[in-house]
Amino acid sequence: MANTRRDFLTKVGLAGGYGATFTAMQTLGLLPSVGSAASVVDLPVTAGKGVKIVILGGGIAGLVSAYELGKAGFHCTVLEARERPGGRNWTVRNGTTVEFVDGTKQTAQYISSDSYFNAGPARIPSIHKTMLGYCRELDVALEVFVNTNRSTLMVSDKAFGGKPVEQRQVINDTRGHVAELLAKCVNQGALDQELNKDDRERLLVLLRSFGDLRPGFDYPGSERAGVARLPGAGEVTETPRPCLDLHSLLDANLWIDTTHEETLDMQATMFQPVGGLDHIPYAFAKKLGKVMQYQSVVKEIRKSDNGVKVVYTHHGAEKSIVADYCICALPVNMLKSIANDFSPQVKQAIADTHYNDSYKIAWESKRFWETEYNIYGGISWLQGGPINMVWYPSGKMHSDMGVVLSGYGLQSLPAFNQLPNMEARFAASRAAVETLHPGHGKDLNSPMFVVWEKIPYNQGAWISSFGDYYGGPYRTFLEPDERVYFAGDHCSHVVAWQEGAALSAHRTVRMIGERVRSVKT
Repeated sequence: MANTRRDFLTKVGLAGGYGATFTAMQTLGLLPSVGSAASVVDLPVTAGKGVKIVILGGGIAGLVSAYELGKAGFHCTVLEARERPGGRNWTVRNGTTVEFVDGTKQTAQYISSDSYFNAGPARIPSIHKTMLGYCRELDVALEVFVNTNRSTLMVSDKAFGGKPVEQRQVINDTRGHVAELLAKCVNQGALDQELNKDDRERLLVLLRSFGDLRPGFDYPGSERAGVARLPGAGEVTETPRPCLDLHSLLDANLWIDTTHEETLDMQATMFQPVGGLDHIPYAFAKKLGKVMQYQSVVKEIRKSDNGVKVVYTHHGAEKSIVADYCICALPVNMLKSIANDFSPQVKQAIADTHYNDSYKIAWESKRFWETEYNIYGGISWLQGGPINMVWYPSGKMHSDMGVVLSGYGLQSLPAFNQLPNMEARFAASRAAVETLHPGHGKDLNSPMFVVWEKIPYNQGAWISSFGDYYGGPYRTFLEPDERVYFAGDHCSHVVAWQEGAALSAHRTVRMIGERVRSVKT
C-alpha cells in the first residue's frame, strides 16, 4: 500500500524532528509560508558548472549575487572600481579619505581609534530578514540600534521661544490634549451617531489611559511627559513639569518628526553591526576571496550571441573579460557614462532614471549628550533651519568619545542648498548642535561631509521619484537585455535599503539559474 502524506510526514518527523516536518509541510503546500521569512536562493550546488558570470559592482547587490551564484557552482568575477567592497555601504574611520568628483578631499582625523560613522546605510530594520539572515550566516555581530529616544530634543523657531523641549513632552502633551478634546466631544454627544452607549463608555476609558486624563477628562499635564525634578531620597520629591499648551504644539509643526518611528521600517527593534556597517560587505568579500577584483573600472559593456564582453581598466591598464552572462549591479547613474550596446529601451530607461543627492555631516566629540542630557542614541529634530536633525551614536555607549551626525537629508532642500560652500554647511551643522545643546557647539571636532552626488562611482544616493520610475525604467530593469541582467535596490520596491539590493540579487540569480537549467535540459 502506498504511503499517505501523513505517513510520510511522520517518518520525516522521526528522522529530522519538528523543523524538518514543518519545512516538508510548507514544501507540500500544507502550510503557508511565513510572510516575514527571509528570501532564500535554492539552486542545486552544480547548477552553474561551467558557466561564467561577470558581475559589475561590488555593492550589496553584486556581493549577494556572487555569493549565491558561487554556492551553485557558477564561476564568478566581481569588478569593483574602488579598493573596498560595499558601494554605498561605507564606514568612515580615522584616516579614511572622502574624495569628491571635483577633487575636493577630506581625511578623518579622529582622536579615538573606535570612532566611526556610517556614510551610507546606518541601520537594519528587524523586518529586513534577508540582511539579518546574512549577518547570522556570515557571523557579523549585531547590536541594537536606537532609532528613537524620548529623551532626545525637538526645537521649532515658531514655538516655545525657540528653545528645545524633550521629545517625550511633545508626544505625551499632544496625546493628552487630543484625548481631552475627543473625550469632551464624546461626553457632549457629538459622536452619538457613530457610537452606541457601550462603545462611548469604552472609548472614554481608552482615552483616559491613552492621554493620562484626570477623572473629569481634563489634561493638566502628565508624568509621562517628563518632570522638572526626579524623586530621590529623604525629602526630595518629584516636581511636575508644566505641560506645553496645545496652541504652541500646533505652531511647532513637529508632527512629521514625532511620527518618524511609526513608519514600518523605522520601528523598534533595529540593528547595526558592531563597529560599523561595512562589516557586512567585508564579510561577503572574505568569503568570495579572489572572486573580488578591485580597482577595476568598467569602460564598455558589449553583448554577443553567446555571451557578454566587458572592457575595464585595472590599476590603469586596459583589460577585458568575456562571460556567459553579466549582472550589472552598478548605480544607474554610472551607466550613463559607460559605452554599451544596450537595447534602445534600456538606453531610454537609463536616461530617464534620476537619483537623490543625500548628504551627512559628522563630528567627533566628547559624549556630552549622554553625560548631561541622558540621551543614548536616537535623533533630535529641528524645524526652521538648514539642518533638520542631530543623530546620536548607538554604539560604544558610556565611552569617552563618539561621532554625532548634525545634518542628514537631501542636499537639494532649499534651506541647505542655499548655503554657499562646505564651510557654511559646517557652520550651520555646528549651530544646530549649539541650539539643542547650548555651550557644546564648540566641542565638535573633525567635521566630515559626505554628499553622494559627488562620490566617485556613485554620484547619487538612491532612486528619485522624479517622473514615473516604477511605471517606466523599473519595468525595463526587471528583464534581461539578452544576456545582461540588472540588480540593485533600484530593481526593488525597497529603495535605499540593503534589503532591496539583496532581494533584487536573489531574483536575478534565480532568473539566471532557471535560464541555465532550461538551456542544459
